[in-house]
Amino acid sequence: MASVTLEDLRVFAAVCATGSLSAVAREQSCSQSAVSQHVKRLERELGLPLVTRGSRGVVPTHAGRVLWEAATTGIAGIDAATRRLRELATGDTGEVRITTGATSVRHFMGAGIVAFRERFPRVRLEFRTRTSSRDCLAAVLADESELALVTFGDPVPGIERRPLLTLPWALAVSAEDPVAARATIEPGELADLADIGLPGNSTARAQLDAAVGTANRANTSVADWDTAVLLAELGAGRMVVPVMPAWTTARHPALRLVPIPALPPLSAGWACRSWKALSPIAVAFADTVAAALDR
Repeated sequence: MASVTLEDLRVFAAVCATGSLSAVAREQSCSQSAVSQHVKRLERELGLPLVTRGSRGVVPTHAGRVLWEAATTGIAGIDAATRRLRELATGDTGEVRITTGATSVRHFMGAGIVAFRERFPRVRLEFRTRTSSRDCLAAVLADESELALVTFGDPVPGIERRPLLTLPWALAVSAEDPVAARATIEPGELADLADIGLPGNSTARAQLDAAVGTANRANTSVADWDTAVLLAELGAGRMVVPVMPAWTTARHPALRLVPIPALPPLSAGWACRSWKALSPIAVAFADTVAAALDR
């Protein structure tokens, strides 16, 4: 593979993770044709098709999955070594790059960030928010971040996961809504009750679709849970949400969260390419956030 570059492998891994040439092009600030050329160069060199293109996006072939797994493992080791050598050369105290949604930063990382800053005041923290777990994982595979706090969906080759928490589901409604007096909601009722949904590329949206098949009937779409809760509190609609600790009656007096105990809870946690390849300071950050959530 003499003519293949590390960038070819990076781009190929990102395409496999996102299932989209255009999404990788946006992330890389280049044309879709340029992304395609990276993949085609690998296919020419190996003499095998690595991806197929269809109505559901770009999917790796069997040969593509073999290369994808090998590429992500190799790139993780190279990048970890490069970071450590750079720190040795410059004497920097290091940095941690984290990708997640804005809701996750607000609800799950606050106390951990404060505790980490107290322990490591000279370490640089860089947060890059994305609108979906899929985009967060693509950022990790493209080495734009070391860690991602994401909603767990199907396993992704080249990604290791560590669970942090599980969140029960509830229907968010206004306190004035007749549904607010209910003790529980059954999943089968959601088709008639929930009218706000997450975007189609959301992992949580996909899980709800699989569990109850109602999310696609939502007539309003929001990008994050906090926006949904605000709309529900204002009486502008109802939405199935994971229950966040901060959504208390004291903070949201006009909001009610009616439990849906029959829905499997949402699972979330850390994702990275390799825990062994993470820098010690990145591991310390992940552990600090986890410890803060346990308290």
